[in-house]
Amino acid sequence: MTSLEGLLDRPAPAAPADHLTLRRGAARVLIDNWTGASTVPSRTLYPHQWSWDSAFIAIGQRHLSARRAQRELESLLAAQWADGRIPHIVFNPAVAADAYFPSPDFWQSSRAGRAAGAPSAPETSGIVQPPVHALAAWLVHLADPVESRRRGFLARVHPRLAAWHDYLLTRRDLGGRGLVAIVHPWEPGMDNSPCWDRALARVEPVAPDTFRRADLDHGHPADRPTDLDYGRYVRLAADYREAGYDDRAARHRFALEDPSFNALLIASELALAAMSRELRLPHERHTQRADRLTRTLVERLWDEDAGLFRVRDLHDGTLVDEDSVSGLVPLLVPHLPEDVVRRLRATLLGPRFSATATELVPSYDLTGHAFDKHRYWRGPAWFNTAWLIHRGLRTHGLRPDAERIRAGFLDQAKRSAFAEYIDPATGEGRGTRNFSWTAALALDLLCPDHEELRP
Repeated sequence: MTSLEGLLDRPAPAAPADHLTLRRGAARVLIDNWTGASTVPSRTLYPHQWSWDSAFIAIGQRHLSARRAQRELESLLAAQWADGRIPHIVFNPAVAADAYFPSPDFWQSSRAGRAAGAPSAPETSGIVQPPVHALAAWLVHLADPVESRRRGFLARVHPRLAAWHDYLLTRRDLGGRGLVAIVHPWEPGMDNSPCWDRALARVEPVAPDTFRRADLDHGHPADRPTDLDYGRYVRLAADYREAGYDDRAARHRFALEDPSFNALLIASELALAAMSRELRLPHERHTQRADRLTRTLVERLWDEDAGLFRVRDLHDGTLVDEDSVSGLVPLLVPHLPEDVVRRLRATLLGPRFSATATELVPSYDLTGHAFDKHRYWRGPAWFNTAWLIHRGLRTHGLRPDAERIRAGFLDQAKRSAFAEYIDPATGEGRGTRNFSWTAALALDLLCPDHEELRP
């Protein structure tokens, strides 16, 4: 494995001195958060391996060590269930059980998930997170194709990633219209977004004295989801567990089609197509699925009047009247209609999402009724969604807009000590510091590869 000194001192492209300092700082975060097989998001708040975190981490890690980036993804995929799902947490047995809640004892994956194909070890959660993994794997391959081919990296991860997408497009098509549904607010990664409030109101929370929130040991209550939210999260997860994590048997009181989740699946289907071509396998299935998903995304979730994509609540079939960053992430999709791209850009630059002091994108409408500049996904600007939107803007040739976000990202990552997220107006760092995906994606924007996925 690459030495610590080697990672820090590896030659970088010519860059201003402040960028070289930022690069060394970002590399240090990833080195310090490396466990030997994967990278924790944070040594304090998130001491295990998280699914979409590892994908983002690998995207940045590839600029330091393609081998380590491959291992990041391989370690996650080693915990894949037999039904194809990639769990949102892979628990480290060396970490104390009370360091994070819900703990392995709550999820009981090896027992409750046995029929769904959960591994006997390691213990995992039973829900999922957005499918960024194939996109990450393809970008990791492109960072060092010779090493990737030598190790057979794509040949090993391709079938696992294809099974992951098959799981989503079959067992999670709960609306029967071709889009993937989420069944828990943690699955889209935007835990307490106002987009979930109406659906969560249907869920009876568990009593607050039946669990202990470990997150408040390391995060300020004003930044985190409320106790009421957490009680509902626990109820949904417990109900899913009691149904054996069976998507067909479970009674899904929370089931929604999320635009960001489905957009990331489209990008990753295109990545699978690119991998298939590299491996000399048929690729048409993946490009056709990406095309079909794109059409359905627009038909089902585009709101012309709002100028962005919206969440659809499968309980009553209606679009949720909340404007969040999830509705802008589909800029990542290459073949959106031109008028949709124009409207998304106008929304991005308009008063609802334009935080000119930081140039990052708030997680919720700045003018919205539920906006809270500090509370998790109800207003703060996140670095991973900025990276996704930056990539989407470049995909559609909107390079000046993309460069503005890139510059803001790098400035705020440095100023905030690689914070988990920031106040969109002031840039004040919130959540934990030395956050792995912030550091990793800063590395990626310091070393842009300019490769685009094409079917």
